[in-house]
Amino acid sequence: MADPMRIRAQAAGDKTTVRVLMSHEMETGQRKDSAGKTIPAWFIQEVSATHNGKPVLSAQWGPAVSKNPFLQFTIKGAKPGDKVAISWVDNKGDKRIDEATVS
Repeated sequence: MADPMRIRAQAAGDKTTVRVLMSHEMETGQRKDSAGKTIPAWFIQEVSATHNGKPVLSAQWGPAVSKNPFLQFTIKGAKPGDKVAISWVDNKGDKRIDEATVS
């Protein structure tokens, strides 16, 4: 399983900015190794976010997203102490879910 995501959720007024740094190699399937063999594709396909268990974001990604992707989005109505959870699934079936508390 991949390293934990680094999630920051900061409230400012009625809006909360969520910043996520995901640890993933994100191979496109087009690069070659030193022996000239193609490195197989390996990338995050689905990303979702919840605020206190309710879905607030759903995204479909492909191989064009960079290594260790960064995601930022805004939630309306989140308050300090609320929980924000981010999850992803890659094309090999690996999954990751991490949670942060709004500050």
